[in-house]
Amino acid sequence: MAWKDIKNRVKRQLSDYLDLPGDIVLDLPKIVLVGNLQVFIENHRGIQEYNPRLVRVVVNDTVIEVTGENLSLRNILPDEICVEGQISAVSFLS
Repeated sequence: MAWKDIKNRVKRQLSDYLDLPGDIVLDLPKIVLVGNLQVFIENHRGIQEYNPRLVRVVVNDTVIEVTGENLSLRNILPDEICVEGQISAVSFLS
């Protein structure tokens, strides 16, 4: 087992034991989808690609891909991004 896996397992157990939110302890993204019109992504590391049909947001060692039509970035804050438009899919890329 790799060191990273052991570290994440210990963090997860600590999070469960102390009843702390996993997204904070494990540095995971929090994604809120509002219908097919908005997606909020918290705990991001920046934007990898942006155009009206595709937005890629970096989170840890993963990329979240939002696809659709007429996509725009409504908010870009240090800890949250809001994508608006006609969202057709939200995917995780490794």
